[in-house]
Amino acid sequence: MSDVLIEPGELHRWLEEGQAVTILDCRTRLNDREAGRRLWQEGRIPGSRHLDLDRDMASTPGERGRHPLPSPKHFTTTLQRLGVDEQTPVVVYDDCGGQLAAARAWWMLACWANHPRVSVLDGGLDAWREEGFALNDQAIPVKSSDWQPEFDPGAWVDADQVASSSTLKLDVRGPERFSGDREPMDPKAGHIPGALNRPGGENLRQDGRFKSPEVLADELSNLHQGSGIGQDSIVYCGSGVAACHTILACAVAGKPLPKLYVGSWSEWSQRPERGIATGD
Repeated sequence: MSDVLIEPGELHRWLEEGQAVTILDCRTRLNDREAGRRLWQEGRIPGSRHLDLDRDMASTPGERGRHPLPSPKHFTTTLQRLGVDEQTPVVVYDDCGGQLAAARAWWMLACWANHPRVSVLDGGLDAWREEGFALNDQAIPVKSSDWQPEFDPGAWVDADQVASSSTLKLDVRGPERFSGDREPMDPKAGHIPGALNRPGGENLRQDGRFKSPEVLADELSNLHQGSGIGQDSIVYCGSGVAACHTILACAVAGKPLPKLYVGSWSEWSQRPERGIATGD
């Protein structure tokens, strides 16, 4: 899990030198299914291909939540269509510091599909622009690949596994959603009983880039009465997207990677008999 972040300057140098790299634009807007592709068409990092959260990184919303995983077959077809192979490094980005679909793409590629070289653009598209690097809207031909990923079913857990687990459960939503004071998207407000709250935004500095590995390691180690987050821990959010950002933060910090509860609150809250807690 080394080199999980790449700086804008390094990616720009790769492009200038003609180094082989597959760049995936993962921008999205949760209230507008068409926004991601529209943003990509209007202007993107040169050579980027569009990886869509709703169409490519999720299956149909329902009992399993708002962004359940696609089937391995569907995701394999998507990766082949986009020309992703295991020899070429992949860089993913969004315009939210990775907190939305870029982190989900990283998790799906690196943790679930076991791609050996996936990096997230640190600071995202904002950092790219701030360094004066250009966008364009030029279409490029994409040669499909024949990569057959070996998926790891142990990278994620379902609701039954969460319910039966006594390990640390980390909720990365904002404090008002965790406490149950506000729930704008899902059937019930609150959190999984016994969960701790650490909003995913705490992974980033004020400039939108990740905190240093040392700072993240210290913060993540101090969770859960000092026992810290570990490979048996479970991370969740609203629908299994933003939680990937904290798993990425663990990788940046050199920590063992926790498991993703893909259905997250959007699945759990559909069945209140599982248990719902409120308050801090």
